[in-house]
Amino acid sequence: MTEAITETPVRLTSLAHGGGCGCKLSPKVLREILAGMPAAAAFPNLLVGTETSDDAAVWRLNDEQALVATTDFFMPVVDDPRDFGRIAATNALSDVYAMGATPIFALAIVGMPVGKLPVETIGAILAGGAEVCAAAGVPVAGGHSIDSVEPIYGLVALGLVHPDKLLKNNTARAGDVLILTKALGVGVLSAAFKQEKLDAAGYGALIASTTQLNKVGAELAGMAGVHAVTDVTGFGLLGHALEMCRGAGLAGEITATPPMLPGVEALAKAGMRTGAAVRNWESYGHEVTLEAATPDWRRDILCDPQTSGGLLIAVDPAGAEAVLTLTHSRGFMAAAKVGQMAEGGASIRVRFPA
Repeated sequence: MTEAITETPVRLTSLAHGGGCGCKLSPKVLREILAGMPAAAAFPNLLVGTETSDDAAVWRLNDEQALVATTDFFMPVVDDPRDFGRIAATNALSDVYAMGATPIFALAIVGMPVGKLPVETIGAILAGGAEVCAAAGVPVAGGHSIDSVEPIYGLVALGLVHPDKLLKNNTARAGDVLILTKALGVGVLSAAFKQEKLDAAGYGALIASTTQLNKVGAELAGMAGVHAVTDVTGFGLLGHALEMCRGAGLAGEITATPPMLPGVEALAKAGMRTGAAVRNWESYGHEVTLEAATPDWRRDILCDPQTSGGLLIAVDPAGAEAVLTLTHSRGFMAAAKVGQMAEGGASIRVRFPA
């Protein structure tokens, strides 16, 4: 009798040259590309365009409503198809929440190597995304698919916000406290996963963080003292903080050690990092002042690409405790103050406590 041959499932991450938000173009390359974009001055209802590298475009519909529109997609950061779909959908919806908006529906963006992946695997990716959208209270109302060389999945996400409660990334004020809602280290954990050096606890931490919806962003809209918000994704904490600084014409200071996901510090000290973290530092390191004693691994964490990362909130000191109380009550237990905004040119100074 001939013994049956069991086909080994294809690792999703083996089909992609990069994964998650680490796939993004480097900040330097993206800025060069967008520098040639035409100004949006001819469209008075366009409240947010490409000018400030904000999280989504915003169009005023009327005096009570503005439409928030964004798209986000990437290649697999994990091998489990359902987890991949959940992470990608959570990440895409984050841009809506970062503008203070509530999502209303989504469209799926699907590119799959049909000859390499079973139909069941592709279906599980889409089901994972739909599961997250259902948790957010929105339907996946359509989309578009292509046969592509590498697996790609994400969403077009649309939301609504009152024009007067819109949160942007360029409206921070000097003296504002910077609060980060999720711990860092997603890139480090995903790199360890790809190298088969991530244990079950580390994988659990990775999934828990990247599938936690940033719904609290909609509650921050109109909250006293909240001046600016962005989500921390592919450019790392420093990169997205710098976007805040450039938009507001202010300097930023990182004065507290940012929270890190379990196991990240040990992996980073052992040399685990992503290529995207290196590209990020090469793109904006000249705008950052580090203390001479800062070890390379700590710098890498600050540049670590965060797939479906947390929100970075600039809030008046008088309102900081209220923001922390809110975020903690919504399940963002790692939320913490990490620095402040100050007068000065667009730059960041990193001064960790002794």
